[in-house]
Amino acid sequence: MNKVICYLLIGVYTFLLTGCTVGPNFQRPAPPDVSDYTAMPLTTNLASAPTTLGKSQSIFKGKRLTRYWWRALGNKELNKLINEALEHNPTLIAAEATLRQARELYAAQAGSTLYPQLNGNLGVQRQRFNPGALGQAGKAREFSLYNAGLGVRYIFDLAGGNKRALEALAARSNYQKFQLEGARLSLVANIVTTAITQASLRKQIEIVENILKSQEIQLKLTRERIRLGHGNPDDVYPLQTQLAQTRAKLPMLRNQLQQNEHLLAVLIGRAPGKGPLPSFTLEDFDLPSELPLLIPSELVRARPDILGAEALLRAANAEYGVAISKLYPQLNLSGDLGTQALTTGALFGPGSAVWSLVAQLTQPLFNPGLPAEKRAALAALDAAIANYQSVVLEALRNVADVLRALDNDSKRLQALAAADFASQKFLESIQRRYRLGAASFYDLLVAQQQRLQTELDLIEGQAKRLVNTVAFYQAMGGGLIDITRSAGHVSRAESERN
Repeated sequence: MNKVICYLLIGVYTFLLTGCTVGPNFQRPAPPDVSDYTAMPLTTNLASAPTTLGKSQSIFKGKRLTRYWWRALGNKELNKLINEALEHNPTLIAAEATLRQARELYAAQAGSTLYPQLNGNLGVQRQRFNPGALGQAGKAREFSLYNAGLGVRYIFDLAGGNKRALEALAARSNYQKFQLEGARLSLVANIVTTAITQASLRKQIEIVENILKSQEIQLKLTRERIRLGHGNPDDVYPLQTQLAQTRAKLPMLRNQLQQNEHLLAVLIGRAPGKGPLPSFTLEDFDLPSELPLLIPSELVRARPDILGAEALLRAANAEYGVAISKLYPQLNLSGDLGTQALTTGALFGPGSAVWSLVAQLTQPLFNPGLPAEKRAALAALDAAIANYQSVVLEALRNVADVLRALDNDSKRLQALAAADFASQKFLESIQRRYRLGAASFYDLLVAQQQRLQTELDLIEGQAKRLVNTVAFYQAMGGGLIDITRSAGHVSRAESERN
């Protein structure tokens, strides 16, 4: 019977030491139960056009992008700017610092809860003892009491609350990691898009200036014809209106270009007035011929916004476990070992040793706030689940929009290239007729303006294909490597590197 009781006590003691972990264990959300992004089948071979940036692109289900996806655009000056931005952009630096802070907070919490706390103490106190307080005769005496020792404190994680708290901190550290990845992806995409927009605006300004010159000559000729009595005075007003409208476009385009240059400087971490930036042209870029498409079940493991929402979901799940653990008993152990003496010389002498060992088991019996805290944590978990679902749906919509834009804008560029070709042929015909005297210079100016207008639309269409390609790379997660294959674990070696 005594053996049975002994084994039972050993079992209870072992349970108290090892403890358990309350609350639900985190399970990664199931991937979306869809295989395609759009209800109608996608066009995998995009339309091509016989013009700059008009090559055909193929969308195929393949492996993830390379982390350096922007190099596929073939612009060395752009690559240099991105490298500079990744080192000097303040937003990125702030995100990196926030990540370091999250990791150090995890390391601090791990050091405080996983291991016993050992403290050394050395002290002296002056006391006055009055024997009369004990009913004894004698005079009051004063003396000094010296002490030195070590104290150990440890809280046994019986319900696993500390483990859940560490799990939540690890998840929030991963969330900051994905925030950094998202900031890096957005930064690179913004730089590339800004460079493409700059190239498009420069070309548009050049074309509008040529249109303006042609319209000024046309207006001058019309006035001359009226002066010679070969025209109606009212013919001037439509041309003046057209000329003023064209002239009004130039300040707007120049303002957009200048703001674009300011934005590009800030994105790479420079002040707008500090040094010149490269001048990009659309011919400086290559259009990638292959676009690797991730299926929805792979996309949720590749996009930083989805992985960040998953990390917050894991943190909410762990914090729910922390709230549950507060309803369970808590075992605190403390021990002190030291010496006490009336003189420093006798401090470590025989008979000066003192020690104490305290064990305290605490069980909440009446605390109405704890169940409310548990319900609040459960509500936060429900909110995190809904937030994750919302982020996934928005990501699927983003990919669907980009895929449709790739298809529609490739067809648009094909039509614009056909219109540009036709206007070029018409201009060449008018030029031949003009040289033969069968067409007037006025007719030639009109044909030139029509040609320039179609070229203006063509430039916008060419830039749009590049921008859509950048949007596709961004929608695919920018080649992010999923660092949470073990459900968001932050290694202890990494967190305690210092």
